[in-house]
Amino acid sequence: MKRIAVFVSGGGTNLQSLIDAFESHDIKGGKIEVVFSNKKDAYGLQRALKHGLGTLHMNPKEFATPEDYDLALAHGMNELNVDLVCLAGYMKILSKAFLDEFDGHIMNVHPALLPAFGGPGMYGLHVHKAVIEYGVRISGCTVHFADYGTDTGPIIIQKAVPVEQNDTAETLQKRILPFEHEAYKEAVKLYCADRLEIKGRRVIIKD
Repeated sequence: MKRIAVFVSGGGTNLQSLIDAFESHDIKGGKIEVVFSNKKDAYGLQRALKHGLGTLHMNPKEFATPEDYDLALAHGMNELNVDLVCLAGYMKILSKAFLDEFDGHIMNVHPALLPAFGGPGMYGLHVHKAVIEYGVRISGCTVHFADYGTDTGPIIIQKAVPVEQNDTAETLQKRILPFEHEAYKEAVKLYCADRLEIKGRRVIIKD
C-alpha cells in the first residue's frame, strides 16, 4: 500500500480529484496519508479535513533557511513513511535537501506540454498567457517526476488540448484543468501499481 502526501498552497482542485479517485477506488494500492501546506489558510487543508484525511502545516518563517524548512519537512514525511509526494499547486520551490530525500518519488503537474513553457515564473495563468502570445496551436498538461531543475524532470503523462483562436489565458486554463486532473490520476494510479520505471530522462510504463 503506497502512502501518499499531497502538497498544496491554495485551493487544491487537483487534490480533490485525487481524493475522489481514491474514494471511488479508481486508484488502488495506495492512500493519501497526509495533506501538507506551507500556508495555514490554504483551502486544500479544508478539503482534506472534510474527507477525514490527516493534515500538516509548517510556517516557513519559523525556520532560518529554506533548507532547514525542507529538512524538517522531509523528516516529517519520513516519520509518516510517505512513498510518494504529489505537488498540487504547491508554490514553494523544493530545495536540494528535500529532493535528495525523495528523488524519483515526487510528482508535479504543469499546465503546458513540457519542455515548452516551463521554468522559473511559469505557473498558473503566466503559462497560458505565454502559450497564447506565442501562437502555438496545441497546449495541454504534463505530469512529471520533479528533479533539481524547474519543470525539467522525466515526463510520465501528457495530454494535448487545442488552443482556440478566441482563447484567453482564463478560458484556456479552464479547458485544460480537467485534463490535469485526469493525467494526475493516471500517473498516481500507475505509481501505486508499481508500473513506473525511470531510465535516464525517460519514464517507462511497464505492463
